[in-house]
Amino acid sequence: MQLETPVNQISKIGQLKVKHLDKLGIKNAGDLLYYFPFRYDDYSKIIPIAELKTKKSGTIKGKINLINNRKSHLKKMIITDAIVSDKSDSIKVIWFNQPFLIKILKPGQELYLAGKIDYDERYGLEILNPSYEITKRSAPIHTGRLVPIYPTTASLSQKQIRTLISLSLPVVQEITDWLPRSIKTENILINLATALEQIHFPQDEKWLSRATERLKFDELFLIQLQSQIVRQQIKQKTALAIKFQLEQTQDFINSLPFKLTDAQRKASWEILKDIEQNNPMNRLLEGDVGSGKTIVGAIAILNTALNGNQAALLAPTEILSRQHFENISNLFKNFDFSIGLLTRTDTKIADKGKISDLKKNELIKKIYSKKISVVIGTHSLIQDNVKFNNLGLVIIDEQHRFGVEQRKKITQNAFCGQKNKDLSPHFLSMTATPIPRSLALSIYRDLDLSIIDQMPPNRKKVEIKIIDNKNNEELERMHKFIEDQIIEGRQIFVVCPIIDPSDRLGAQSVKQEYEKLKKQIFPQFNIGVLHGRLNSAKKEKIMKNFLNNKINILISTTVVEVGIDIPNASIMLIEGAERFGLAQLYQLQGRVGRSQHQSYCFLSLENDSSANAQKRIRAILTAKNGFELAELDLEMRGEGNILGSEQSGFASNLKIAKLSDVEIIKKAQKSANQIIEEGLELKNYPELKEKIKHLFVVDQLD
Repeated sequence: MQLETPVNQISKIGQLKVKHLDKLGIKNAGDLLYYFPFRYDDYSKIIPIAELKTKKSGTIKGKINLINNRKSHLKKMIITDAIVSDKSDSIKVIWFNQPFLIKILKPGQELYLAGKIDYDERYGLEILNPSYEITKRSAPIHTGRLVPIYPTTASLSQKQIRTLISLSLPVVQEITDWLPRSIKTENILINLATALEQIHFPQDEKWLSRATERLKFDELFLIQLQSQIVRQQIKQKTALAIKFQLEQTQDFINSLPFKLTDAQRKASWEILKDIEQNNPMNRLLEGDVGSGKTIVGAIAILNTALNGNQAALLAPTEILSRQHFENISNLFKNFDFSIGLLTRTDTKIADKGKISDLKKNELIKKIYSKKISVVIGTHSLIQDNVKFNNLGLVIIDEQHRFGVEQRKKITQNAFCGQKNKDLSPHFLSMTATPIPRSLALSIYRDLDLSIIDQMPPNRKKVEIKIIDNKNNEELERMHKFIEDQIIEGRQIFVVCPIIDPSDRLGAQSVKQEYEKLKKQIFPQFNIGVLHGRLNSAKKEKIMKNFLNNKINILISTTVVEVGIDIPNASIMLIEGAERFGLAQLYQLQGRVGRSQHQSYCFLSLENDSSANAQKRIRAILTAKNGFELAELDLEMRGEGNILGSEQSGFASNLKIAKLSDVEIIKKAQKSANQIIEEGLELKNYPELKEKIKHLFVVDQLD
């Protein structure tokens, strides 16, 4: 077996299972090794049957005395009953709707059973639906140990995933331990093969801790090292010096229908000073939703165009790209340069505010010939056939959606009319995700940081109210208020923590919320559903319908965190609010309050939410901004996901490490700095060099 061995060659599993594994990102043995558990059940202690206690979990080792199937008329299911005994006593074991077990488990067989102990008045102690494992010479993997629990789907059982991973484990010997010996020694880290074995099937808590630390360190170290390499490579390149056009910039700012905040002025000045240099800017602009990041970016775009250079603005969705295009075309309607829009389905050009359609090939020709100064679009801008000529500035909206590979690609096509290969555009990344400053400096070390921590003074504050799901009167008042808002012409966001119903998580899902609102509460209104499993075309269509007021209520997961402005949306209802980070909640409520209409955010708490969770949520009522909440969330939740599951590009690269692993981040930074100080080429570390080149798209390290 090798790392590339397909999963269907590891074990005899059907094509359907292969498809389900593929959806989890598991294609081969290597993928299985890096598919980590999210928790463990402690079944490590073998307990004599006579010592079992009700409501406690445990593992027993015994022999099957008898086993049979019977029909339950009450619930129309098949029940498998067994009596298992050891030297101390016997116990009844029950499985539901697993009639095939009598073909696997036979009287006289010795086996492990692990599960929760229950009590029946007629039969005494019993085990319901336990994990089972027939004893053999090798160590158990489903019972009698710290048992790994993996993220999975309804179509794939924990047992199936554990079995596949256990069969793949011998492949760890093929994996090169690329981490330098000196780094392992300094940080007291175990070798990689041992870490991968122990993360899946740990000997004990101590070995699990050591495996977790090594694998967390690996992820954080590689990202830190990549950041340092990128930063150093950028420093080696040359950028076009974009001179500050004082008079025209001042006229533009004075023409705006609003006054810039002090934070916007400061951020603009930092950016303008950066792009005046011959060294490429690589800056991150942070600001709450609605804080005015776009106008700061527009000032930089204006100066780029006035210097006779091109600027590009990349957005993650077509709708957001179109919205940027329309806004910027309007902002620059009094200037004599053209603005283009390039997406998968849309190509347009704007001259002095007048917008017209243009064929894609004609638009691409105009970009190359510099007849278009500003280009706005999606990933469509990062194509081999889209060639710029003196691309001085690239602005990336919601920077976590674009990686190093995309940046490299657009850099390659930025100066097609120039012979100098060392030229690079200035890069400005923007994000609405509030990150604690200390954490941001750790995560985005390759970027300089500007923060807009003020909101425009004319923006109406969103009224926030916490809703108790147990209070029916409160719920009815909220539903009536929502109904009145829709009748007045407003629209509603509803955000749920998960897509599908889950007994394990116990959270309100998008599908459950749709059924409830459509059938019971608001049957008279048009209700749409949006989540990450929909393809891009469907997402775009739904968001377009919502923007055009064809949908009254949009039920969604957190994919709406990053989205377009819907000025007509006046209410944000967040179900299971305690399951979100505070900064994430703050960002979600920023999706409303984008117009002259008074807006509202309802934070609905689940019935079983703890007092501590409620206290944490109430902090949002008094917070001044998202950054304050991000700091508080880091302090209160510790190991919580600061950014939410879908927000950070940094976090999306992490399978086991967390943003709250601050101490490991510091160690990883220190080690990465030590390596880079010896030379960017990594000549002394060939295994590490290959690892970096394989994982990340960076310039040649030779």
